[in-house]
Amino acid sequence: MTQKKGSIGVTTENIFPVIKKFLYSDHEIFLRELVSNAVDATQKLKTLSSFGEFKGELGDMAVRVTVDKEAGTLTVSDNGIGMTAEEIDKYINQIAFSGAEEFLAKYKDTANSIIGHFGLGFYSAFMVAKKVEIHTLSYKDGATAVKWVCDGSPEYEMGVGDKTTRGTDMVLYIDDDSKEFLEQARIDTLLKKYCRFLPVPVISGKEQEWKDGKYVDTDKDKVINATEPLWTRKPSELTDEDYLKFYHELYPGQDDPMFWIHLNVDYPFTLTGILYFPKLKNNFEITKNRIQLYSNQVFVTDSVEGVVPEFMMLLQGVIDSPDIPLNVSRSYLQSDSAVKKISGYITKKVASRLESIFNNDRKDYESKWDDIKIFIEYGMLTDEKFREAAKKFLLLKDTEGRYYTLEEYRTLIEPEQTDKEQNVVYLYATDATAQYKYIDNATSRGYDVLLMDGQLDSHFVGLLEQEVKQSRFVRVDSDIIDNLIQKSDKKQVELTSTARNILTTMFQSQLPKQKDAQFLVAFEALGENADPVEITQNEYMRRMKEMAALQPGMSFYGEMPDSYSVVVNTEHPLVKNITDDASKSLDAEIEPLEKAVNDANAEITKTRGEIKDGKATDEQQSQLDKLEADVKSARDKQTELINKYAAGVPVVKQLIDLALLGNGLLKGRELTEFIRRSVSLLK
Repeated sequence: MTQKKGSIGVTTENIFPVIKKFLYSDHEIFLRELVSNAVDATQKLKTLSSFGEFKGELGDMAVRVTVDKEAGTLTVSDNGIGMTAEEIDKYINQIAFSGAEEFLAKYKDTANSIIGHFGLGFYSAFMVAKKVEIHTLSYKDGATAVKWVCDGSPEYEMGVGDKTTRGTDMVLYIDDDSKEFLEQARIDTLLKKYCRFLPVPVISGKEQEWKDGKYVDTDKDKVINATEPLWTRKPSELTDEDYLKFYHELYPGQDDPMFWIHLNVDYPFTLTGILYFPKLKNNFEITKNRIQLYSNQVFVTDSVEGVVPEFMMLLQGVIDSPDIPLNVSRSYLQSDSAVKKISGYITKKVASRLESIFNNDRKDYESKWDDIKIFIEYGMLTDEKFREAAKKFLLLKDTEGRYYTLEEYRTLIEPEQTDKEQNVVYLYATDATAQYKYIDNATSRGYDVLLMDGQLDSHFVGLLEQEVKQSRFVRVDSDIIDNLIQKSDKKQVELTSTARNILTTMFQSQLPKQKDAQFLVAFEALGENADPVEITQNEYMRRMKEMAALQPGMSFYGEMPDSYSVVVNTEHPLVKNITDDASKSLDAEIEPLEKAVNDANAEITKTRGEIKDGKATDEQQSQLDKLEADVKSARDKQTELINKYAAGVPVVKQLIDLALLGNGLLKGRELTEFIRRSVSLLK
């Protein structure tokens, strides 16, 4: 073969500066590309040998990565099929390319996009090298060694080489600004990241031992990878210990996973892998590096948003599929039909595994429920197909620690917890300790209360309401128990308008003034054995605020104050005494003021009715202004009289504070004053 010079077949003036410029952020992938090429060459020779097309000795089939810091070179060597001069011309010297403008416009986003689209795996070497040499000898009989040299321009030289052994050496002369790739530790880190499970041994440097106070090289080659990772083997060959050992190799220092799923399908796509269920508890945190994606055992990425549904990123493990190209962009993953099928299969497989565990050993499944609950809820909230499958193994836990399926729980509560509108009412608590009083009220009536204390439960309750027909889900402290499950019309409160006015103002005057909370006084006839005062929180507004905490777009609700109802039980003896005493002390002064307010309001209504075309005369407007001032004056006088009286009735404040205390709302100065008042009342 004669010495040959030429230009690489590209239509841009110079591809190499473009590669360096646009691929720089991902420049470490050059090592993955070169090692992958070397592995491919090795595997091809093994295949030819198995078919009898290569009859020679295979010998050492390892791929070697050698750092020579003094020479400034990094060499990737294999004993694979090698290349002839004609093959170098075909695969190295010609780059199918349509033009620089299209190239830059379409593929400038990621290194993976460019390399994968144009088959530029070899040329990624120029991201870090100022010169590249190829020394190669084909496996074919009578082949001549070839040497190819390029200095990062389209010009190359190719001639007879001096390589005497089959295979290829890629020698990179590392750029001055890429000297990190002449550090053995850096190379080993990259090889462990991208190549730790390649099917051919990858050797990099020597094993080390501790000697004379430091680590020194031994004569033993350091093999970076495991050539038969666990997911490539049959599940029937593996033990639980094998799966756990592999898990801890992937994620050192973590607790044992609860269980795992071995993926293995070869039609209509090829997919293998192992997904582990870590203990999640209520720690909802989506991370992008839990699952590692491989293509034929070559690491691709640990950002698998497009390959698995979002909720499965709570899992850990590996997925390997040759149907996912080695070089992929996120937009590719999101649009490729094969990837979508893979995602659907994984969802189905995970659901099937969970159902199997539930059916085969429910007790064990229940013991794991608190750890996997957040995963299942997140899956049901975000993936419709998983939601339908998960209804079979979704569990509800009540405040007694008992577990039920959706169907079992409805059967349990339907007889007692169906309201007059024939809705089955699901009571739930979010904090069994803080809401104990309300739970106790409910259970004393024979009702059951669910415990929904998970990080996603405020969203999940809404989903359950949609999925469970003719039902209502209400937090146990969102209203008095008779209103939560209303079996008949409410009992009427027997208060005169004057007594209602006095009681409302009395209790309102003694409520705490908090900028982040508002309290509204209401009256209910609850029976003499019920608490004199209860505090409840509106279900709708509380849910909106809880969801606002997780969804920034709902910040409007998050900024609103908490809304509480102060429910006064008019049938309790203490409240009756307060009402009677207040009437005796205040009726004589309040009733005339009430009459004045009513008379003035009647005059206001009459005057407004006489206004024509919506425009009052000066005389009419003057009359309205005077009447409204009279109303305000009378109401202010009422409030002043009642507030002054209420201040001298400590039992009102005491009842309110007891209710606040039962809800965890009594703090700081108010709590200290309550304690002092309690001591004083005991004297």
